[in-house]
Amino acid sequence: MNDRYDTGNGGYGADPYEIVGYDEYGRPVYQQVTAQQAQHTQQAGYDPYAQQQGYGYDPYATGQQPPVPSYDSGQQPAYDPYAAQSPYDPYGTGTQQMPGHDPYGQAAAGGQQPRGAGQTAHIPHQPGPPPGPRDPGERPVETPDRGERDYRTEQFAFVEDPEGDSEDVIDWLNFTENRTERREEARRRARSRLIALVVVLALVAVGGVGYLWYAGKLPGLSSAAAKPGAAAPVGAQKRDVIVVHLHNTDKGGTSTALLVDNTTTKQGSTVLLPNNLALSDDSGATTTLAKSVDGDGSSGTRDQLGTVLGTSIQATWRLDTPYLQNLVDLVGNIDIDTNADVPDPSSKKTGAEPLVHKGSQQTLSGKMAVAYATYRAPGENENAQLERFGQVMQGTLRKLSSDPSAAITTVQTLAQILDPPLTDKDLGTFLAKLSDLAKSGDYKTALLPVQTDGTLSAQTSDSVVKDILGGTAKSPDAGSAVRVSVQNATGVKDDTEKARVVLLNGGFTFLDGGSPTGTQAVSKVLYANASAKQNATEVAKTLGLPSGSVAKGTVSSGADVSVVLGQDYKPSAS
Repeated sequence: MNDRYDTGNGGYGADPYEIVGYDEYGRPVYQQVTAQQAQHTQQAGYDPYAQQQGYGYDPYATGQQPPVPSYDSGQQPAYDPYAAQSPYDPYGTGTQQMPGHDPYGQAAAGGQQPRGAGQTAHIPHQPGPPPGPRDPGERPVETPDRGERDYRTEQFAFVEDPEGDSEDVIDWLNFTENRTERREEARRRARSRLIALVVVLALVAVGGVGYLWYAGKLPGLSSAAAKPGAAAPVGAQKRDVIVVHLHNTDKGGTSTALLVDNTTTKQGSTVLLPNNLALSDDSGATTTLAKSVDGDGSSGTRDQLGTVLGTSIQATWRLDTPYLQNLVDLVGNIDIDTNADVPDPSSKKTGAEPLVHKGSQQTLSGKMAVAYATYRAPGENENAQLERFGQVMQGTLRKLSSDPSAAITTVQTLAQILDPPLTDKDLGTFLAKLSDLAKSGDYKTALLPVQTDGTLSAQTSDSVVKDILGGTAKSPDAGSAVRVSVQNATGVKDDTEKARVVLLNGGFTFLDGGSPTGTQAVSKVLYANASAKQNATEVAKTLGLPSGSVAKGTVSSGADVSVVLGQDYKPSAS
């Protein structure tokens, strides 16, 4: 390699170069020679096949014969250790080196290499071996100045791994790895969400099935379906029940309802009880709800209702109309849907403006609420008035505070004397719970269906007695009540209904005898035999008829006493 600098090549410059030695890295060292030296070297060319001539053998083909040694008397060549030695030319270049010549191309201190005029030695730079790993304690070797140009490996075309491309490849690998990791993380999160959703749905399904099983609503697995005749699950539900009696202190009469808080199903109810509901008094005789409230008091009526309805009633709340008026005013009026125009009871003018107007979401004050709750229009049955009372009660509960302490304060503000064991605190706490149910829509009002004779049948009372109260109807024997047949000869059609209500409230069984032809001036109460005379007298007293109207006569079939109402009958007196 590097033929352009070799001797005998003719050269590409003015003067050729020759190798004069090697540096510490094993690289050849060149020096420039004159034209005469180059010619002389070419003429004394090296003949590798020349014959060796005694001591004239030139192993390096320099073209020079070594001097003939001289021998002393012992035929040994004379050795002069201090004689000047010819310069050593290991490569046979035929050139003579000056004393003090540095084999690495550097001139000795004692002399300089002769050069041609105007010629300057130029040694082409050759790259040294790449530096190897160096011991941390070793001092770096300073490299001498190598000339005008500094060649480095990165300048040549055979370099295959540029640093910039390596960094791009590393960045691309990092990007690919990060994107793959993100995809895997997204898949793991999706799987986690799916598993969590499945677990939640499974828990909801199990909870729903468990609730339906507990409530007895699961088809095919409820206790009623599994075992015919078994008690319904509603019977095991816990209920708090209070009976409330509304006493009309102005016109007389009572209206009764049960306030029910089902703590198991979180359902509130108002059960309206008709006044002709048949009860048994302390002596075992049959009576009615209205008569029991007037005669037996609160505790006796509460016990009788519990027996008939098959439920437990904790307390009795007697609510007179003035207290109802104050209660509505304390809660800030009520809003209900009214079904009739109610006249002002205090107004004596005919055609005066109604106190309560018929319509949706009518706002009623305390006075208006009492008038609506006690109103019964001409020709209406008693249940119509009872249902209006139920509307007022539910509207009042919706406006009452759901906070027990606030509800207790409202009850205490009424300054009402309650029948034991009921206290202000118990009543306020109970009403607050019902208020919360009424505001949330978990409240309803139902009328207890009662037959004409005041008894309950399983077919008509199951929807209320069983489902709401969780009890079983146990009405007293209807045969023990006195059956009264009534004919209306007053000429006023509404008198029949008024007489029916009075008789039912008095504990009698009402039988409609129709209307005779024409009218009669005097009323009659007839009995068939002497054993029924006492009953006939009691009927006349209940209807407000004089005792002289009682007489022995013909009694309608199926009745114990027959009554013919004449024009002397005054419903207001009864």
